[in-house]
Amino acid sequence: MTSAQINRQWLFRRRPRGELTADDLQWVEVPIAEPGQGQILVRNLYVSCDPTQRSWAAADTYYPAMKVGEVMRAFALGEVLTSRLPEFQRGQLVQGLFGWQDYAVADQRGLYPILAVPESVPMETAMSALGNTGMTAYFGLLEVGRARPGESVVVSAAAGATGSIAGQIAKIQGCRVVGIAGGESKCRYLINELGFDAAIDYKGENVMTRLRQTCPNGIDVYFDNVGGRMLEAALANLALHGRIVICGAISGYNEAAPPPGPKNYLKLLTQRGRMEGFVVIDFLPRAAEALEALAAFMREGKLKDQVDVLHGLENAPAALARLFSGENRGKQLVKV
Repeated sequence: MTSAQINRQWLFRRRPRGELTADDLQWVEVPIAEPGQGQILVRNLYVSCDPTQRSWAAADTYYPAMKVGEVMRAFALGEVLTSRLPEFQRGQLVQGLFGWQDYAVADQRGLYPILAVPESVPMETAMSALGNTGMTAYFGLLEVGRARPGESVVVSAAAGATGSIAGQIAKIQGCRVVGIAGGESKCRYLINELGFDAAIDYKGENVMTRLRQTCPNGIDVYFDNVGGRMLEAALANLALHGRIVICGAISGYNEAAPPPGPKNYLKLLTQRGRMEGFVVIDFLPRAAEALEALAAFMREGKLKDQVDVLHGLENAPAALARLFSGENRGKQLVKV
């Protein structure tokens, strides 16, 4: 086989113990497959790295657990090389669960639909602010959290992909926004670049104390990407009728056993609060609504998109690890 005929892939080799690393995967080179009727062949240009991949590797979630031997499941954006689906044409850019590989054969019967990328949207933006990440922040904050003008909104992992957008949308809504992030640099970024009202460095400050200081009247909406002690601190400072949006719990994804739930969950009772989880796939029928609003925010200069790009498919496992070490800022992508 020549290099032009090779499909490089990261295969899922074993269930991880702790952090998912390259040792849990296998690098292979195989022939490029041919699409059948009702399928397309896509050449991946960017692949995504998301905390949920660690969950998919461990057990059934909102999707079935990955099977040993399959291509590492991941969102990706690529160019259609061959189409046997009438709605897609050769040369068109599309997104889907194409996996960590150079080429993917896909159809509309999979876990996630193939979506066309609008011609006017840059590829990196289509995988971040104007893609799943932006929609997650939009629906999580506005539909699940029901953030209203004047309320205090706290976002954990606020310098990350979803958190940074959720916080900015809260500011656009007229909320007072506090971000929790790791390190002084990220906290300065939240305030100086993204316009947050305050930031808490969980690595150098007492989160419980700082939440009381920054939200003296309590937290109306807590957008949670972390879980664990961050969630407990937010519950301790929950305002009357406060809402907690469970978007993720990255602090516990690498644990061998599920961590215990928050000790102070009865705050939901005394404060008449609500805690609700969600998955963005439930809102896909309304994707156009979110993307139209997000695009308008960007055109008006109200929403900034931050992407963190590593180059080379071989570096995908290292890019994923950056999410758990806190090295990334914004959406973590790999340019194939």
